[in-house]
Amino acid sequence: MPPTLFLLKKILSALILPPTSLILLAFVGLWLTRKHRKTGKALSALALTTLLVLSLPITGNALLHSLETAPPITEAQLKEVQAIVILGGGKNNNAHEYGGADTINKWTLERLRYGARLQQQTGKPILVTGGAPYGGRPEADAMAEALKHDFHAKTIWVEDQSNVTAENAVYSAKMLKQHGVTQIALVSQAWHLPRAKILFEQQGLDITLAPTGFTTGEANPIAQWVPDANALTKSSMAIKEYLGALTAK
Repeated sequence: MPPTLFLLKKILSALILPPTSLILLAFVGLWLTRKHRKTGKALSALALTTLLVLSLPITGNALLHSLETAPPITEAQLKEVQAIVILGGGKNNNAHEYGGADTINKWTLERLRYGARLQQQTGKPILVTGGAPYGGRPEADAMAEALKHDFHAKTIWVEDQSNVTAENAVYSAKMLKQHGVTQIALVSQAWHLPRAKILFEQQGLDITLAPTGFTTGEANPIAQWVPDANALTKSSMAIKEYLGALTAK
């Protein structure tokens, strides 16, 4: 995907997903109050109430948890796969503590940690996938470096041309088939895997899901009713995954 198209997709996604979409809806309601007072007030109230509900931890956790349909991978399943594929989850640009180099973010780190653990159990090769839509260092390169230096992983294949999950599937499948691999364990956050599974199966691969980063609730039951930005992020990610799954089919 060209950088310009990738950026446009990001902008469109931001406009569709909360909080931007709900804030814009609230402003539309305020504008309508000039001529349609009741309708405008109702629209603004609906937008702000929805924003509040999506900001509750109980909502964000429930929405993400509803996507986590795959159980942890078993030892028996691991024996059947030929390779472990780890999807990139983003990177931190110009990380000061790493000499200004681009490195992996927390989502990707969580995936790498689990993928490395699976390799230690099986000895199977790992493929990391992720490009650089805005230029700079490809995400897969940063992933491979972390696997080698931080987790002492072996046999790492790098796919660094893809920018979105659909491209992860296309380019990864091509590389895997060059190595004679058609059966893989697919590693990502548990809530991301339903959509990813569809896309990888469309490339003729036999997929066994290896979810990590399962959603957990608040330790204090009262805290789940206190709005916070992290809960809104979870709600937004869940809505994005549901919309993505609809377009992937």
